[in-house]
Amino acid sequence: MATGKEIVVSGIRSTGFLHLGNYFGAIRNYIRMQEDYDCYFFVADWHSLTTHPDPKDLRGNVFRVLAENIASGLDPEKVALYAQSDVPEIAELYLLLNMLAYKGELEKVPTFKDKVRLQPQNVNAGLLTYPVLMSADILVHRAVKVPVGKDQEQHLEMARNFAQRFNNRYGQLFPEPVAFNFGDNLIRIPSLDGTGKMSKSENEMATLYLADTDEQIRKKIMKAKTDSGPLEPGAPMPETIANLFLLMQQVSAPAVISDFERAYQDQAIRYGDLKKQLAEDMVRFIAPIREKAQELQQDKPYLNRIMKAGAEKARASAAQTLQAARKLIGIDYY
Repeated sequence: MATGKEIVVSGIRSTGFLHLGNYFGAIRNYIRMQEDYDCYFFVADWHSLTTHPDPKDLRGNVFRVLAENIASGLDPEKVALYAQSDVPEIAELYLLLNMLAYKGELEKVPTFKDKVRLQPQNVNAGLLTYPVLMSADILVHRAVKVPVGKDQEQHLEMARNFAQRFNNRYGQLFPEPVAFNFGDNLIRIPSLDGTGKMSKSENEMATLYLADTDEQIRKKIMKAKTDSGPLEPGAPMPETIANLFLLMQQVSAPAVISDFERAYQDQAIRYGDLKKQLAEDMVRFIAPIREKAQELQQDKPYLNRIMKAGAEKARASAAQTLQAARKLIGIDYY
């Protein structure tokens, strides 16, 4: 897959259902990246093992995440789409980087502290070394650009640290990856109850999933939090109302948005009408993705072919990195 283009790597955990926040915060960017970069996009099944998913669920989740990404517009001909566990070189690099990672720094990672608080009965070594595996995912392709959200920026900084440590100790091999997004396209999609962003695992009624039925979409939007309306002309919008307009900006026609904005400014807004309009526009947006994803999930041989082809591309790239790493470390005896 060596084309002289810059390399981009990103992964999605194989737990939970993809939602609107994943689409506008990540997948839409991936679709643009696939045109201009060498893209390696993987389903992070090893990462999900830290929470011990049921084996039956894990298998189904991997196929579903893959299908939803393709249904959203990722082209398997243009990107390497693969399961993390199909590239054993990642595990070997993870082992090598663990020798350069220190317990003290790993224990200070905010996401590790959060997990310890949320699941004190399951503080496993995989949780502690999660940033090392994430670094291996990226560095194994010598990627220069990684599309990450704000919550992952510290992990990326750690990947740069590990790259530096390896380069300083053994010799130059890894570029230092940087966070990358098409700035105008990076959107944080709010939850419908006004308490943070949409989430794979929390408050299902406040999150719009790409697998939701038309009826579920309508029901969730009609239950979205609103207020009693603006108290004076030109009043600033409270966050919950601004959130509904933000969602509308992603899926509704500009003229429709303008009409509702004008109604708000003129204190003539009817939230019931706004929600009905948003619900129908959202149904029109999500339904084709859901239907295509369902169709793809029925075609296991096709998804298997995509994963195998993606793994071959990823392994070809990863094998070159590992060969160079072993040589620099001195693990090349033959």
